[in-house]
Formats: sequence, structure tokens, C-alpha cells
Amino acid sequence: MPFVSRRSKLKLPQVEVTWLRQWSQSRSEAAGRVERAEILLRYYQGETVSGIAAALRTNRPRVERCIAKALELGVRGALQDLPGRGRRPVLSAEARAWVVALARQKPKHLGYAQELWTTRLLAKHVRKHGVAAGHPSLQHLARGTVSKILSAQPVQPHKIEYSLGRRDAEFDTKMKQVLHVYRQVELWHKAGVPAELTAVLSYDEKLGIQALENTARDLPPVPGRHQRVGRDHEYVRHGTLSLLAGIDLWSAEVLGLVRDRHRSAEFIEFLRLADVHYPSDARIRLVLDNHSAHVSRETRIFLATVPNRFEFIFTPTHGSWLNLIESFFGKMARTLLRGIRVKSKKELKTRLEMYLCEVNEEPVVFRWKYKLETLSVV
Repeated sequence: MPFVSRRSKLKLPQVEVTWLRQWSQSRSEAAGRVERAEILLRYYQGETVSGIAAALRTNRPRVERCIAKALELGVRGALQDLPGRGRRPVLSAEARAWVVALARQKPKHLGYAQELWTTRLLAKHVRKHGVAAGHPSLQHLARGTVSKILSAQPVQPHKIEYSLGRRDAEFDTKMKQVLHVYRQVELWHKAGVPAELTAVLSYDEKLGIQALENTARDLPPVPGRHQRVGRDHEYVRHGTLSLLAGIDLWSAEVLGLVRDRHRSAEFIEFLRLADVHYPSDARIRLVLDNHSAHVSRETRIFLATVPNRFEFIFTPTHGSWLNLIESFFGKMARTLLRGIRVKSKKELKTRLEMYLCEVNEEPVVFRWKYKLETLSVV
């Protein structure tokens, strides 16, 4: 006599059947729920428990539990996990809080050489001292668990986020002074002529320009073989140079000196260059930063020999971005200095001076736009 199952049949409306079919074919739902939907759909279609288990490569008790749950709670309830499922958490909230508190300290304060934590070092410290701190559950803590504990907060003791802890107390005042200079030059450009006999320069030094030489010659691009310049990764260092430059905000002409160093002597040399370059009755106004050479005793002695010739407008501390010459230096880094190779410092100096001449042949006026319209003319 053939076997007749005594288990109740699933009686489902067409909406539930369509819903089960969609879940059984889903690629985004959890695999367990997709499997349960397939079990219930097959059972609804008349397949036996053994046949379903064989088709889905699972076991009979798993199929029977799913069907019993559907008969008791309904199809939708059978697809969901019952509350309280899963392993109970081993680590208490106090133990996790203790790990986070450790992560907020520096390893060097706890007797280690490292400045920042790694998950390996933190896990090692926790395993070593966890029991003594009253958290025996941490004696086998793994690196992965440490990462999960820190991510839940979130805390990232292995990373550094840089910021400026010290700000110029007169930052806004100095910024407005610089912007008023830019505003005045902008009005001159609109009028087509300066309103007064004044030269306005944005000045700074670009330091550490490296003289690098190839150890092998570059290979030019060859169509069909390689599109880019081929270069050996090794090079020879010949030292560095400094470029002392000021860009005239009216004419866009660049005055520059290429020197080995950037002391007060070199800065005074630049001032002498500007003094000779402009008419003797013109006032030379420089926007510059707070470098020590700009306010040194040697510089003040020189300025005393040319009274009322120069006027310095200093950018605020940590406000070098307010200096327009930085835009010129950025352009130079992207064009001239990107990938430059020379055989000596002398060649590098020659090419820097040649670049300044090329720039002055077709000068480009640099103009400041940020917050300029909010200022009134003084």
C-alpha cells in the first residue's frame, strides 16, 4: 500500500504563490530565506519532504521544520527568523567599552614603542591584560573582533586626521588687508590704468626644487609600441635650488631669482632687484608670508636705507593660500617641474630662468575671486 502523508497541505491564494516564486528567484535576499521559499513552493506543488531535501541538497529535518513553521505561522512568518535566534554575545558591553577606552590611549603611554595602535597590537594588549581588568571573556580576543568593536563606535586609532591647532588671533583682519589689496588691483584692471603710482607684487619662495638626473636616456613615444615617454625609475640627485619670485598683479610680469638658499641676504637681493626694476618714485607693495627672512634685522636695516619705498602686507599665519603667487607656483609645478631632468644644478637654474623669460613674453594676469565682492574699497 503506497505511503500517504498525514501532514497538512499548504493552501495558498495565488498572491502568496506569486510572492513565494519571486522570493525563490531573488538574487538579493538572504540565502536562507530564498531556500525556505523554494521549500514551501515545492511542498505546495505536491513534492514530498524527501524529494525536496534531495532536490535542494539539504536534510529532511530542515525541510520539516520549515513546513511546520509555515503551517503554524503562515508563509510570510516562515521566511523570517524567530526572535532570539543566533549565538548569544560572548563579550559584554563593559568589555567592549574597555577595549574602546584602550584604543583612545596611545600605545606609547602603555609601555610600547609604537605611536599608533594596530589591530594586532591592540588585540595582543587586550589578551594580556583583559583578565586582570575584570574581563575574562577577552583572553582569546582576535584581531577581527577588535576591528568590529572599533567600527561599531566608530573609532579609528590607526589613522591621523591633520588640523591646525593654532590660529592667528588676527587672521580675519590680516585676510581683509590682503583682499583689499587684490580688490584695489581689480578696480585698476576695470578702469584700465592704476589710480596711483604703485607696484603690487605677490611674493614667496618655492623651496627644494630638486636637480635630478636620469641614469639612462628617456625613450620617446613610438606609435604602435608605447604611447608614453619611457624612463628608468632610478635617478641621481644633484641638490636643490630655491626660486624667489614675485608676480606683478597689474602686468603679470614675474620677477625672480634662482639661488641655492633663501636667507635674508637672498630676500634683500630680491628687494634690490625690484627697487631697480620700478621707477624711483613708485611705491612697491608686497603681499608675502611671515618667513623669518622677511622681518629679520638685516631686512629691517636695508628697508631703512630706502624709506617709504616698500610696503609689506603680511598674510595671516597658516594663510599662505591667500597669496596669489601660489597659483603661479602651482602652474609651474604642473608644467615645467613635472618630470624635469637635468645634468646639474647649473642646468636647472638656467631652465628656471628661461621659464621666467617665457612667462614674461606672454604674461597671464592672476586674479583673486574668493569673497572679493564682499569688500568695500578703502
